[in-house]
Amino acid sequence: MKHPRDVLLGAQAGRALLPVCDHYSGVEARMRKSLQMQAELAQEFGACVFDVTLDCEDGAPVGGEADHAALVLSLLQSVCLGCRVGVRLHAVDHSAFEADVATLLTHPSVKPAFVMLPKVDTPAQLAQALAVMDAAGAHSVPIHVLLESPLAIHHAFDIAAHPRVESLSFGLMDFVSAHGGAIPSSGMGVDGQFAHPLVVRAKLALSSAAHAFGKTPSHCVVTEFRDTAALRAAALKARNEMGYTRMWSIHPDQIRTIVDVFAPTLGEVDEAAHIIQQAASHEWAPTQVAGKLHDRASYRFYWQTLERAHQTGRALPAEMAQYFS
Repeated sequence: MKHPRDVLLGAQAGRALLPVCDHYSGVEARMRKSLQMQAELAQEFGACVFDVTLDCEDGAPVGGEADHAALVLSLLQSVCLGCRVGVRLHAVDHSAFEADVATLLTHPSVKPAFVMLPKVDTPAQLAQALAVMDAAGAHSVPIHVLLESPLAIHHAFDIAAHPRVESLSFGLMDFVSAHGGAIPSSGMGVDGQFAHPLVVRAKLALSSAAHAFGKTPSHCVVTEFRDTAALRAAALKARNEMGYTRMWSIHPDQIRTIVDVFAPTLGEVDEAAHIIQQAASHEWAPTQVAGKLHDRASYRFYWQTLERAHQTGRALPAEMAQYFS
């Protein structure tokens, strides 16, 4: 039986399929709660529906970076089976970066699901960080990159092109402040970040760069974490208007909303399953479904809908579930 991924995705068949939500936490009690919630939702949905990123950059108190990294290492040793937990290190030019690498990426039995590198402005900085990691023996850890400045956005395509990179994230707060007051504070809010031209341009550039190289674009935070309606509206805009397939959470209450928004609806899953079933029965040749012509271009779209459904714990018809067993 030919697998749809092999037939339809070609060279991208092996691309990383990341959970649609990336939850950040840096305070000990919240990190522990995040890991507990990740395990609970994995059991509820039958899949790891969100990543946890343990934060050594903003989470570590000044002067306490080494102790915080040691804490994060101990938490990595308690990750549930099948769950994905990454770490955000300090920036490559920070005095704690090499110590973070030594503590978190050289333990013989602990390997983060990914490393988030913040404050990467140029391909040269990315290469510098990877050289330190490689020297420590961390050659195989997937890399996520946080773009937080106009210069970083300028280099987005070059950064996305690196084979070790699997995701790009947009750092809204730092991006706005990097403009020295040229973007008003409203640009950091839930409305302004979708209205100010420089912010919108940067988001689109990052998304385009990620998709150009088969990487995952991850949307920025919504700081109004208790406003569920605002979060849902922002997530819908990020998904439907800006091409993002993943989004940051900074509060546990945001996780379910993000997963729900980025998941296909029941109707979308049923439609995609029907079209893929018809495509397979016709050996992936062009065919009509409900009066519309479909070929491999549209089959690819509907197969990716089913992949997203699986990532988000949506129930799949039995004939489609077999492809994910």
